[in-house]
Amino acid sequence: MTDYAELFREPIPPPLQPWFADLPAQLERALDPDRHGDLARWQELLRQLPAITPSLVDFGRDAVRIGGDGDCDEATRRRIETLLRELHPWRKGPFRVHDIPIDTEWRSDLKWNRLAGHIQPLAGRLVLDVGCGNGYHCWRMLGAGARLVLGIDPTLISVMQFRAVKHFAGSWPVHVLPLGIEDLPEGLRAFDTVFSMGVFHHRRSPLDHLLELRGLLRPGGELVLETLVIEGREGEVLVPEDRYARMRNVWFLPSPPTLLAWLKRCGFRNPRLIDVSLTTGEEQRQTGWMTFQSLADFLDPADPSRTCEGLPAPRRGMFLAESPSGCNPTQNALRTTLSLRAP
Repeated sequence: MTDYAELFREPIPPPLQPWFADLPAQLERALDPDRHGDLARWQELLRQLPAITPSLVDFGRDAVRIGGDGDCDEATRRRIETLLRELHPWRKGPFRVHDIPIDTEWRSDLKWNRLAGHIQPLAGRLVLDVGCGNGYHCWRMLGAGARLVLGIDPTLISVMQFRAVKHFAGSWPVHVLPLGIEDLPEGLRAFDTVFSMGVFHHRRSPLDHLLELRGLLRPGGELVLETLVIEGREGEVLVPEDRYARMRNVWFLPSPPTLLAWLKRCGFRNPRLIDVSLTTGEEQRQTGWMTFQSLADFLDPADPSRTCEGLPAPRRGMFLAESPSGCNPTQNALRTTLSLRAP
């Protein structure tokens, strides 16, 4: 529990107290050394990071920036970069740590810029980021004034990347937990804002995911949902026969009108679409910090408007909605008439 001692020293907001009673045991199970063969190596890398008090931290710009001029010498900087590169692949960012630019696969700042002017102000809010990866957006949420940001992601390499960044940033009310949404108590109804970005299309039961998200929001709280979508009318959904952009775990790509209908059916108020954007090579690409295949490898080289499987190229929609003030969300079966598109 050493990694999360700071979290438990902070005052626990009353809505989170029932969950926090079980959280230490959840974290211990998630960080069991037998769970992942590289976990001990990653933790040793974190222990080798030098302790440097930063003269600058900036969570409000495109790159999360930590460290000012003269905070460390060139030899120390090279040592830091070597250790950070051992946590490859870096998916979300960008970060700049002691003048080391971490050029991540995703320019996650572009997504943030598309949503920041539309969401309810985060000042003073209790925020959850579901499937947060290495926590880039969590830092941006903190920079927007949130009083406490919790990110959850079961991918341990992402959690280790967050801990490396936080090692240099210092003590802030932002934490990434090695958990999935299924590890949170059902019907917690605690958070002022819940983000689910890039998760929805990976869920086998999308309506259950919407109900899970609704159950985490306090009455009147805001959902920020971003997912892969297709062009089409209400009722149209693409269900890939096998892979989508070489991903096996993509299940449902609804049209925006369909997802708006699903949000209404799940009890959300005022659901609305705020942005639809094609994913471009500016936003997702291979870099020196993520040397595996990326977007360019997933598209048809003769027709980049299609994936290599012949499906519509990635298009992402961003939606907002509010949790109602009534009782807990129903778990009854939900029926929706769909027109399933052939892949």
